[in-house]
Amino acid sequence: MIVREEAGDIFKTQCKHIMFAVNVEGVNDCGFAGQVSSHYWPEISCTMPSPLGTVFSAEKNGKTFHAIVCHSLCVGGWKETPKVLRGCLDNLAVPDEERIASVLIGGGFVGQAIGANVSDIINAMDQSRKSIVLYFK
Repeated sequence: MIVREEAGDIFKTQCKHIMFAVNVEGVNDCGFAGQVSSHYWPEISCTMPSPLGTVFSAEKNGKTFHAIVCHSLCVGGWKETPKVLRGCLDNLAVPDEERIASVLIGGGFVGQAIGANVSDIINAMDQSRKSIVLYFK
């Protein structure tokens, strides 16, 4: 569930966990994933192609980053994102009461260019049993 919305720099969050979307193609060098790869986790910028629902996690600089494979770069590639994201969130190895920071998945250039339904994605996050702090710029 979304417990709070916050404007600001997600990298300065008090949350121990930060989650974000990556694509099935494994090309994650732009958008928020690109920022994570540039500053914290270079290996996430180019992963092998992975199926929807794969989660990569790594601890970097005192934060645990969770990269959730929940979309494709193809047209229509965000269609399954709400369902996949909710399933991954609910199964993430983070206690339900511990807060997870998230950017507005699908709200960036790539998501909007390929047709992400941000409203459905927000609803999926809100229906999760995990406690999410949603960050906006």
